[in-house]
Amino acid sequence: MTDTLFVVNAGSSSIKFKLFGVAGDDLTLMIGGALDGIGTRPRLKATGGDGEVLVERSFEPGEIAHASDAQHAIADWLAPLLAEHRLIGVGHRVVHGGPHYNHPVLVDDEVIRTLESFIPLAPLHQLTNLDPIRVIRQRRPDLPQVACFDTAFHRDHPEIADHFALPRALYEDGVRRYGFHGLSYEYVSSRLQELAPDIAKGRVVIGHLGSGASACALLEGRSMDCTMSFTALDGLPMGTRCGALDAGVVLHLIEQKGMSSAEVGHMLYHDSGLKGLSGISGDMRELLASPKPEAALAVDYFALHVAQAVARHAVTLGGIDALVFTAGIGEHAPQIRARICARLAFLGIALDEARNAANEVRLDSGGAVRVLAVPTDEELMIARHTLRLLGAPH
Repeated sequence: MTDTLFVVNAGSSSIKFKLFGVAGDDLTLMIGGALDGIGTRPRLKATGGDGEVLVERSFEPGEIAHASDAQHAIADWLAPLLAEHRLIGVGHRVVHGGPHYNHPVLVDDEVIRTLESFIPLAPLHQLTNLDPIRVIRQRRPDLPQVACFDTAFHRDHPEIADHFALPRALYEDGVRRYGFHGLSYEYVSSRLQELAPDIAKGRVVIGHLGSGASACALLEGRSMDCTMSFTALDGLPMGTRCGALDAGVVLHLIEQKGMSSAEVGHMLYHDSGLKGLSGISGDMRELLASPKPEAALAVDYFALHVAQAVARHAVTLGGIDALVFTAGIGEHAPQIRARICARLAFLGIALDEARNAANEVRLDSGGAVRVLAVPTDEELMIARHTLRLLGAPH
């Protein structure tokens, strides 16, 4: 009977999952899939480790209205398959670990209560991260579950990167720059050690560019700064999130426009970013395909702000040895990579057009700065952390 680990990566409208076979310290992908369109057009699809489609099923919106419904549906489908294996634990991506957690932890009642207190810091994600944990505890209370935090990778970055220019008492109360997408950055950093060991320990800027987007400065593999900070709203413009914003705008909307804090929060998380700028969509693919000038504005705005973030991180690092693109846009949108790099030519960044168009790993033309596109794998990073915490071999 094969030992297995299950990994859950719950987002605001989807749950990605992977089942890994465990042999000592080795992890082998057995099943990977997602249930997306939660509350709108729910659809479950999963493939085996060889790419063979195992299930492809649609649901009525009312059947899968919340992340907990999705987790039940995934668990029901997996149950017959898991009967042939020994499930030793479940690893979860949890967006916010607050000031308490700088490493993965075993989930218990106290951990859940603490993580619930961070829901206001990541309202779009934290609640949906916790829902699958609760479902699995109900169904399998004996099964160890591990929470792996997107903030943990950044928790030891320099103090100067940790502060806002606010009264120190607020910092002690937890109002500080946390940073996010840490599981993705940790994985990509580990891949760089294999792909480009000569620059992996140097001055590297990674752009995690997807529906959620951020950029991270790494020195010797350690996070030095991240564009996201106290919440996952800050930094780069995203699919539906605003990115960096003058705090006075929020005061204006509440005091002068009469909006409630809930209305402002919903707008900043759900109706801003590329969607707000274009009035068309928050999906970069739709914007690139659109002939409308509003779409072009949103695309140019995104590319400019990513380039500005890279330049800012180069200042933090005292230079730049490599720029790495990852996540959906970073891995699959050569037009966006080209626009970003064109603005960064003054740093010695130059793309090879053919490599970029072919979405190769190595993208630069041999200049002073290496440019790469490295697929991320948050689920594998979570599995590694979970296995390490539970102890191996089993």
